[in-house]
Amino acid sequence: MEQFTIHMTVSPHSKVTFQLTYEEVLKRSLMQYEIVIKVKPKQLVHHFEIDVDIFEPQGISKLDAQASFLPKELVAQTIKKSFSGKKGHVIFRPTVAQQQSCPTCSTSLLNGDFKVTYDVNRDKLCDLLVANNHFAHFFAPQNLTNMNKNVVFVIDISGSMQGQKVKQTREALLKILGDMQPEDYFDLVLFGTQVQSWRGSLVQATEANLQAARDFVQRFSLDEATNLNGGLLRGIEILNKAQESLPELSNHASILIMLTDGDPTEGVTDRSQILKNIREAIRGRFPLYNLGFGHNVDFNFLEVMSMENNGWAQRIYEDRDATQQLQGFYKQVARPLLVDVELQYPQDAVLDLTQHRHKQYYEGSEIMVAGRIADHKLGSFKADVQARGEGQEFRTTCLVDEEEMKKLLRERGHMLENHVERLWAYLTIQELLAKRMKVEGAERANLSSQALKMSLAYQFVTPLTSMTIRGLADQDGLKPIIDKPPEDSLPLEMLGHRRTFVLSALQPSPTRPSSDIQWLPNQVTGVDTDPHFIIHVPQKEDNLCFNINEEPGVILSLVQDLDTGFSVNGQLIGNKARSPGQREGTYFGRLGIANPATDFQLEVTPQNITLNPGSGGPVFSWSDQAALRQDGVVVTINKKRNLVVSVDNRATFEVVLHRVWKDSAVHQDFLGFYVLDGHRMSARTHGLLGQFFHPFSFEVFDLHPGSDPTKPDAAMVVKNRRLTVTRGLQKDYSKDPRHGAQVSCWFIHNNGAGLIDGVYTDYIVPDIF
Repeated sequence: MEQFTIHMTVSPHSKVTFQLTYEEVLKRSLMQYEIVIKVKPKQLVHHFEIDVDIFEPQGISKLDAQASFLPKELVAQTIKKSFSGKKGHVIFRPTVAQQQSCPTCSTSLLNGDFKVTYDVNRDKLCDLLVANNHFAHFFAPQNLTNMNKNVVFVIDISGSMQGQKVKQTREALLKILGDMQPEDYFDLVLFGTQVQSWRGSLVQATEANLQAARDFVQRFSLDEATNLNGGLLRGIEILNKAQESLPELSNHASILIMLTDGDPTEGVTDRSQILKNIREAIRGRFPLYNLGFGHNVDFNFLEVMSMENNGWAQRIYEDRDATQQLQGFYKQVARPLLVDVELQYPQDAVLDLTQHRHKQYYEGSEIMVAGRIADHKLGSFKADVQARGEGQEFRTTCLVDEEEMKKLLRERGHMLENHVERLWAYLTIQELLAKRMKVEGAERANLSSQALKMSLAYQFVTPLTSMTIRGLADQDGLKPIIDKPPEDSLPLEMLGHRRTFVLSALQPSPTRPSSDIQWLPNQVTGVDTDPHFIIHVPQKEDNLCFNINEEPGVILSLVQDLDTGFSVNGQLIGNKARSPGQREGTYFGRLGIANPATDFQLEVTPQNITLNPGSGGPVFSWSDQAALRQDGVVVTINKKRNLVVSVDNRATFEVVLHRVWKDSAVHQDFLGFYVLDGHRMSARTHGLLGQFFHPFSFEVFDLHPGSDPTKPDAAMVVKNRRLTVTRGLQKDYSKDPRHGAQVSCWFIHNNGAGLIDGVYTDYIVPDIF
């Protein structure tokens, strides 16, 4: 999946329209093209619409659309689709009621992938588009006989595969064995510290052999290390011997498939040597497909190895559907139709040709070639295709249908010309970047230079380029940048310093100048120091305060959204040094922020910030400047100062870092927690702070002197309870973590009794998450 990220801050009370235009080359797989649109508004949308228009010169043969996140009856009501000739149309327009997860819910059903799938007519063996001295050749012949195949599966059984990975691998292999054709030949190779093969040579996919293979798959045990080089060489040896010693198998389509979840740790471990060994062993005879299971693999290494050997690499994500991902990959290569495919063009007529030799062509896929046509050579332009199929040679010649091209140009004009040329440029850049991965030094620099030049000329965002947004600038006059990270880089949000950009409001708010980048609300709700809770009540333009007196180690629930499960809990720590007889002060020394809907967890201490600590996520210090994103949660770390957490556009929180300094009354670093915006949280949000996110009011009367002449007492009615309260001062450290700002408030005694729901001990929880 392509990943582009941009961060902006939108001014209050402003209306902003975002329009994203992007291009994507659709690759045919399993008899269809697929358009995937991520649908995740995370709120009910009054006007939600996906409108898809399709134009295909060959004519559309089928069209479908699916929204897996909706019940079947709603799919039929909300999705309309139609196609005729070259045009297709899909519209998805759910009403607010149709979006609701239940009739009275404010949560949305729209959470998943909206997929449009279609295919085109295949009346001709190949299709040629020519415009503006560029051509695009689409080759997807139909009605060919499936070739018999020789396939060897090379499987990592190192210790890191234990648990769900090996379970899903077994399930996938059992399903794949069930899909083998009777005339196919196969074997299995397993590698850990040692390398073992099931048979050591190819055997026919008879029912008896398949059952024996299933038994082997179900009972193999895991080994320790990862002898990747040895496992691959054993698999290659089996295929090579079969081709050399068994003439009846030499005409089959041979395929090598390797699955691993880690780096080589046994035998040959030097990557460059492994690449050389595999390249010299295969010698271009058959393709190698590498499957990288999870995020602990060196995917670039697997990708280079596959590309050097006429295959491709695919990442298998650790998820519940990993079995289906493995099966889905196998289906793409399960039915080879042609091998040694070469698309040839007149040498004097064609310039700058993209890849036109392919080791194998599979049922349901498509081969794309593009290039430039030399001046005045259109008349001699044609394409000759030769390959080997099941039991026979395959040859055909493709010519340009000039009348059809003239008709298309009248229909689509400049759009078609632009499309063909940009497709050529895109394929060329991708091939340059792929070659660049395999070389070093001057050759790599030359390929980088060529790819960069073309990327800038055609305005493609690649790992070598960035995109600048016009009309916006930050406080230093710099414009926002969109980058495209390479496959194995950290997410964009973790790559370093992040600037904030402000979109000007249509009617600027009088309380916030548009140039105030670091704006925070004038009054906030939060908890800080020993721990003093400040509740801002905007309806009264006043504040309420209370303390919670508990022992170090106690964990308190600060925010708990009962609808979504989102929570913030805080653990108390004690003051390391205090005077004899002085009450031990307590402060928040650990915060746990969790969003179960997306498996997000954030642990914050005065020393570290840890993302998803239960699964070994990245750890940051307060010396870092970074922005982290996981689904709808964005965490911004501002070096040695604070961090800001934005949750699904529903709430924004700030954690303030308090460092011990000379003569400080507190002798231990601690944290403060503030709610910058919480009014979009559900009505069932609770916790010591969360229960005050939604409007409430109070009345104060009978003002009279208290025990301290500087702090008057009064009577208060809040939540239908009458309390005695005292006027006093607390400090808000949300803007100035060292000195703070004085806040006047009505202080509620006895651990907030009468103001908070229940008693304060109701908010003690057993765990930080």
